[in-house]
Amino acid sequence: MVNPTHFDLHSLRVFLTVAETGSLTRAAERSHMTLSAISKRIADLERATDCALLVRHPRGVELTPAGHGLLTHALQVLDQVNRMASEMSDFAVGVRGHVRIWANTSAIVQFLPTDLQRFLADNPSVKVTLEERLSGEVIEALGAGRTDLGIFADNVPAPLVDKRLYRRDRLVLLVPAGHALADVAQIAFADTLEYDYVALNSGSSLLLRMMDAALAAERPLRLRIQMRSFDGICRMIEAGLGIGMLPAAAVRPEILAAGLRAVQLTDAWAERTLWIGAKDAEALTPEAARLFDFLAGVPAAG
Repeated sequence: MVNPTHFDLHSLRVFLTVAETGSLTRAAERSHMTLSAISKRIADLERATDCALLVRHPRGVELTPAGHGLLTHALQVLDQVNRMASEMSDFAVGVRGHVRIWANTSAIVQFLPTDLQRFLADNPSVKVTLEERLSGEVIEALGAGRTDLGIFADNVPAPLVDKRLYRRDRLVLLVPAGHALADVAQIAFADTLEYDYVALNSGSSLLLRMMDAALAAERPLRLRIQMRSFDGICRMIEAGLGIGMLPAAAVRPEILAAGLRAVQLTDAWAERTLWIGAKDAEALTPEAARLFDFLAGVPAAG
């Protein structure tokens, strides 16, 4: 049986460097260690796990299946250690609480910067870690305890989450200047499906909403380009590569000044709800509960 006390953090960090570089020599250079010291660290890990972790080749090394397994665990262990060190440093300089929050792109682009600025102005001893994720990933992380709070769209199921209303927003169509729809004041989504779309990547709640609406209209959604961000979508639309759908508050004045046009959608589903949730609101730390109450209490109108 493997004894967990036989692992040390430095050896795990060395192993990660070897896995990343694919070479003992390059790992030694990056770690400012001798090649023999790197080899000894790997040999110690192989002895502790009773498994071969690397396959040596003339021009480098390759992870064995056991090596891949150790890599996954080592990443998690070192991430937790880094989090621990960061939080202890926070306490040392006066921070009294750390709140993790994952949010979808719409919440981060439209609302969270201002809301967090207001909260932290009144709670200077609280540290907030914010990560941008897809709504489905947010809900999964809440269930797994990887985040304290999460903000997600209303069309992604969250049956095991304590959720409250965060904000409402409205989706608009964004088209380039000179497009056939540029002079239209409002339009139904079904009437736009003859045109190419620029959209967010697969897995986003916004793309899921568009695909569901296209399916209901019994028309295909013509995805020409998919991007990771709203800014990327705007740039592609500005280049004339398609039309797109964004939350109205994400269409900043400089975007319209560049010649793009925002067209109102008449569909009822274009008005969305963003939820803020926790795995168990009663089990939150005082700081997380305070932020939960604050964000759930801001004006809900988009």
